[in-house]
Amino acid sequence: MIKRWWKTFKWVTKYPNISTGMRVHVFFDYLSLYRKKGLTHDEYKDFEFEKQSDEFRQTFLGLNEQRYYLDYLNPIKYYSLARNKYLTHKILENTGVRKAELYCYYQPEGKVIESNEIANRLFDVCRILKAKNVTECVVKPTESSHGNNVYLVTHLEYETDDCKLILFNNEVIKLSDILGQNPIIFESVIKQITQFSAFNSSSVNTIRFMTVLYPDGKARMAGIWMKFGRRGRCVDNAGSGGNIDACVDIATGEIKYVTEFNGWRNVKAISHHPDTGTLLEGVKIEKWNDIVEQVLHFQECFPYCKAAGWDIAITDEGPIVIEVNDFWDRTGQFFIRRGWRNEIRDCYFAWKATGKNYATGSWRLPFKNKRLMAKYNQ
Repeated sequence: MIKRWWKTFKWVTKYPNISTGMRVHVFFDYLSLYRKKGLTHDEYKDFEFEKQSDEFRQTFLGLNEQRYYLDYLNPIKYYSLARNKYLTHKILENTGVRKAELYCYYQPEGKVIESNEIANRLFDVCRILKAKNVTECVVKPTESSHGNNVYLVTHLEYETDDCKLILFNNEVIKLSDILGQNPIIFESVIKQITQFSAFNSSSVNTIRFMTVLYPDGKARMAGIWMKFGRRGRCVDNAGSGGNIDACVDIATGEIKYVTEFNGWRNVKAISHHPDTGTLLEGVKIEKWNDIVEQVLHFQECFPYCKAAGWDIAITDEGPIVIEVNDFWDRTGQFFIRRGWRNEIRDCYFAWKATGKNYATGSWRLPFKNKRLMAKYNQ
């Protein structure tokens, strides 16, 4: 306890832009929230807990508590099905869930005798893409997050022993330059609906649906928020800032609380997209009820993760899965102005009540705080 107090004291002395009296408040407020919820220093500061409403403070799901519930709801035995984008592709396409078309999976280890989908060398990647007449594609690592190392290829020029990739920003790279020691996938480019393209056309603007699956096989929504890309960028990730984000009302599909997120404690409320000038605040997403119904069906078809964060693109054919997250960051709670702790906890207790042990160990660091574990089970 003394170590915790001393660490918190040193942390609060560096807390930005608050008075001495407020530092005292933050010190005791944080210790109280740590004792109740296991809140981390970074969470308190980043999410500006000293300014948040009672509802937000009570419903926020922090890292420690999230780990505890998700280790049970999304057990390690299914880890790779959500984390590995190639395996996710194969699972979803065999359960009828709509997704991008998979062109090629590059896996540098081992040998592939003959395949129209898997390649372990440059020659076979070129052969597969050329045989499928691929003229544009998205290239991404099989295991990554925050849109890292994603290439939007608008044109491919096949050469004798290589392939030239022309990216969305007119940069030109060689296929051989991106084939290294890590597996990657090549998939089709998703064409979003006109409404979403008007928000920002250079990126696919996605919706993050937080869903939970109950023992009766029915899925429910825990929270929804949307990510809008910036002009000239091909990804819409919010993790590192420089993005536009907003809450989406679960019942109506109305976009609200639009936020320009330039990093933690550097945010401002806006109503229009700062690059395109398109109105965002108050806009209702078209065909919303159908979209929600289909995403709930996606969760019901993917029971391996009983609490999932779905990155969904909206196309003329309906919602398409970009990615499934079995363990996600907490950022969205800031944008929707409430947490999803209650929804995740309810799902956790519903499965615990069945008496079955779905968790078979965790790939994450073990959570050893017995006092907090007891709190989370109350």
